[in-house]
Amino acid sequence: MISATQSGAAVVLLSGGMDSTVCAALAARKHHSAALHISYGQRTERREREAFLAICHRLGIGNRLVVRNEALQFIGGSALTDDKIAVPESRHLGRDIPVTYVPFRNAHFLAAAVSWAEVLGASKVYIGAVEQDSSGYPDCRAVYYQAFNRVIEAGTRQGGIEIVAPLIAMRKAEIVRLGLELEAPFDLTWSCYSREDRACGVCDSCVLRLRAFQEAGASDPLPYAPIAQTV
Repeated sequence: MISATQSGAAVVLLSGGMDSTVCAALAARKHHSAALHISYGQRTERREREAFLAICHRLGIGNRLVVRNEALQFIGGSALTDDKIAVPESRHLGRDIPVTYVPFRNAHFLAAAVSWAEVLGASKVYIGAVEQDSSGYPDCRAVYYQAFNRVIEAGTRQGGIEIVAPLIAMRKAEIVRLGLELEAPFDLTWSCYSREDRACGVCDSCVLRLRAFQEAGASDPLPYAPIAQTV
């Protein structure tokens, strides 16, 4: 068991997915944490918000903020925000950045988190971005967060706020193992891109998650649609 030693204040971006939940569990052990959830008109908006609230309750994070960003839905260009663009099955994806990429989404999220961190006097902003097993999203790379930290230093009142991406270089299976060690509430999370009742098991996010649990030698507690038998 990882021991809990809290210091300072931190804002954690918590979507309700597997990675952000492990990140939140880690932040909650190290800091007095406040959790930020941003809805942006994604297909599973209601289910992700439900997951966020339940995860915060389980982790004992009382300071919560739910924000709605309408710009990303109006801008469109992603299968997650535009009903006219289908969410592809993982096996149909090529090597290009997939249509599930939401253009420059994490910049919107980080901007809100840094603004709140300034108000709260927090010195850290945690985000559960993963580069190794991501879908190739450009805003999930370590270099992106290094650059964003320079923007924060230049553009905030006093500086001193740092984006922390503790999972960035980890494989998904490693994240599952860390989450189990932290007792992260995987049973409350939601990762599916397309459904809110049972996870589809065939979108890229579901497939990566299922594979991670298999490689970690653990059982995924989420309910999946009957089609999700293999990954």
